[in-house]
Amino acid sequence: MKVIKTKAKTIYTKSRIPGVDYAVNQYVGCQFACQYCYAKFICKWRSYGEWGTWVEVKTNAPELARKRVYGRVAMSTISDPYQPIERELKLTRRTLEMMNKRNKLSILTKSPLVIRDTDLFKLFNEIEVGLTINSFEGKEKQLIEPFTPSQKLRIDALKNLKEEGVKNYAFVSPIIPGITDLEGIIRETRDIVDYYFFEMLNLKAAGQKFQELLRENFSESYEVMNNDDKFWRFIREVMALIKRLNIRVEGIEVHRRGWKLMEVK
Repeated sequence: MKVIKTKAKTIYTKSRIPGVDYAVNQYVGCQFACQYCYAKFICKWRSYGEWGTWVEVKTNAPELARKRVYGRVAMSTISDPYQPIERELKLTRRTLEMMNKRNKLSILTKSPLVIRDTDLFKLFNEIEVGLTINSFEGKEKQLIEPFTPSQKLRIDALKNLKEEGVKNYAFVSPIIPGITDLEGIIRETRDIVDYYFFEMLNLKAAGQKFQELLRENFSESYEVMNNDDKFWRFIREVMALIKRLNIRVEGIEVHRRGWKLMEVK
């Protein structure tokens, strides 16, 4: 893993994400190297190598985090704030220590390391911490996201956050027909999360390499994703399941042929 240490001019970037004023990325790049990751586009502006082989570390992020901005802040959008290198560097923790605790902060990760910073989370006036859950196990996990923590550890982290009184959510993504066990995820987590956000696989953003992986190893899933009738039938089934299980949902995101459709309750 190549580690590139840099100094940034700012740590707060204006965001185009609905409901988010600023994005904070103290890291760029991610050791988890998920095959479908939509953040791979950043490689166009970073000549360090393939996605997942490098991590850029903004060494002055804690100092820059002192800047007083006001609004809703999302951490992180082109990295995972609790990827393995964080255990040693504690860059995310030091950044959180310096941030304005009056901001509305939303954190998203795939790592149970997040519970290490529960003491800091409690200092914020308004905060929510999400774990990405997608039920990938065995062959699916090995092919799609082999370096991520197990689903069990992520669910245990959600439970811990709930017990500690930290608002949490399950970010169920990517939802892939025939692979993601959506009902199983909901039944296992419904008593330990405050709400859900669902995101269907964005096949275009996942890239050609991932599309080939899906076609070669999960042909039925690939067929559904590339057939309009089957795709929308699957979406209707997902919506019916969510309604039947009567859970709190903050957002449902669907990408189709260049269009982005979002339904928010």
